[in-house]
Formats: sequence, C-alpha cells, structure tokens
Amino acid sequence: RISFREIDRLSEQLGAWLQAQGLKQGDRVAIMMPNLLQYGVAIAAILRAGFVVVNVNPLYTPRELQHQLKDSGARAIIVLENFAHTLAEVIDATEVHHVVLASMGDLLNWWKGPLINFAVRHVKKLVPEFRLRVGEGRTVVRFNEALGHGERLHLKKPALGPDDVAFLQYTGGTTGLSKGATLLHRNVVANILQVEAWFQPMLAKLPQGMQLTNVCALPLYHI
Repeated sequence: RISFREIDRLSEQLGAWLQAQGLKQGDRVAIMMPNLLQYGVAIAAILRAGFVVVNVNPLYTPRELQHQLKDSGARAIIVLENFAHTLAEVIDATEVHHVVLASMGDLLNWWKGPLINFAVRHVKKLVPEFRLRVGEGRTVVRFNEALGHGERLHLKKPALGPDDVAFLQYTGGTTGLSKGATLLHRNVVANILQVEAWFQPMLAKLPQGMQLTNVCALPLYHI
C-alpha cells in the first residue's frame, strides 16, 4: 500500500538521483520487474526527470533482454534482484551504465520488508546468484540507497511538451524480433482521459469523497 503523497516524494527522490548520474533529457531508462510498489515510483521518477521509460519483460531470456536494451539504447535500468542474473549475462554488450537493484520488500515497513527479503532470498531461494561489475563508468546501487541519495538532491524540472517521447513500448515479438512502439506524452494523456470517461458513469454513483481502488491484474510492463 502506498499513498499519492509517498509516490510524489519517492519519485522525486529517485528522479533526482537519476539526473545526478549525468543522464540527458530523452535518455532511455529500462524497468525490469513485475507489478510491485516500486514500479509506480520508477515510472513516475523516469518521466518526471525527463527520461523515456522502456518496459522490459522480467521473464526475458538473456538474448531477448540484450536485444531490447541495445535496440532502445537504454543508459540505465531499474531491475528486481530476482532477475539481475539475466542482466549480468548481457550488460557488457549494452550501453547500460547505471543499475538500480530493487528488492521485493523495499517499500514495505521496517519489519515486513526485511522479513520478505529474507524469505525470498534464503527460504524460497528466488534470487539466483549474480555479479555486476562496478567501475569503468558503471554504477550499481540499491533502490532504497538511490532514494536516500536523491533525498539530498534537487529534481530539475525538464522542459517537456506533448510531442516528447514518454515510452518505448516493445511488442511481444511473436512474429520476429520485438519492436519498440513510440508513445508520446500526449498519447498517454489521451489514454488516461479515455479511461476516465469510461469510468465516469460508475464514479458518479460513488458517495461524495469515496476513493475508487482498481485492481491491476495485467503486467505493467506489457501495457
């Protein structure tokens, strides 16, 4: 569970950290994780910082991941540690210089987060061993560590317009290599307005002040 206030604060911190790594406006930043609280923070951070979101299927093979990272020109990636072993196999063949490692329990409370991480790593053994070399222009940092650094930084507001690219959304690749579809900021805004219009009849029936909660069952990396 996370509030809008928390998403605003955390995405500002992560966005400021990304900017501090020397990324330029329009640079591609990949996200490789399932539906987690960190996903919403990561998307908001990338867009607020003026970068382009590249959603990556966390179940990709090394070959598929290498293709998407090279094709998109991603300079950074936010990846769940469960899938970092796949990244470690191909990162040297890409332009990725900055890696943010997320864990399942990162945004949970002080006792639940460490408990979940311990269970995932040592009981369920869902985090295969991996090694990501640091140095030679490459930084590797934990998600919460990046948030901590970003708290002391200032997020510079980028000069973005409706025709700037927001997402490079890759196709499923069922008929060949997956291809990146360009989604502009105005495309995303138009889609949100469409969803709002579709929900409007139901929203009108809600009691005054009642907040609507939606369940997102589809993987965020694919929509």
